[in-house]
Amino acid sequence: MKVLRAVIGVSVGLWVLVGLAYPLAMTGISQVIFPYQANGSQVKLNGKVVASAHVGQYFDQSQYFWGRPSATSPPYNPEASSPSNLGPTNKLLIQHIKARVALLLKTTPGLKVNQIPASMVESSGSGLDPDITVQSALIQIPRIAKATGIQSATLRRIVTQHIVRPQLGIFGRSHVNVVDLNLAVFKLLHP
Repeated sequence: MKVLRAVIGVSVGLWVLVGLAYPLAMTGISQVIFPYQANGSQVKLNGKVVASAHVGQYFDQSQYFWGRPSATSPPYNPEASSPSNLGPTNKLLIQHIKARVALLLKTTPGLKVNQIPASMVESSGSGLDPDITVQSALIQIPRIAKATGIQSATLRRIVTQHIVRPQLGIFGRSHVNVVDLNLAVFKLLHP
């Protein structure tokens, strides 16, 4: 009986410490030090939350930049984050890639197959990647210019302004956040 009381006491003590006190302390510290990140990196437009900076969004309209394809169902479902797990010789994966290439060629004036980065036709590991390569953004400019009437030079400037460089110049690759790009386009379309 003495051992049972000790086991229960240790279990309750650890539950309070590890399951309650520690998470509350970390939440409090993160709210003070990193409030933007702690609250989901919310992106607001006119005071209304429209996205998260770190979760890919589904943009199907021609006037906006498209992100990496999502393997989640429905696309960009944050509750179903997962890769497709289809291998490189899987017929379904090959069909998806061919369909994505065909869509890009059909919707983007002057685009050639060899200009399409793999990241624009292969889904990301999480299915919710918010970033695209700089090349992936640049190849979409003719489509967006045609759909919106915004000059290609203006769209190129927007892409250039939104390039995120590698941390400390060496960690990671240059990329562009699709939500940020599309907010800039939205603001041009709705001044």
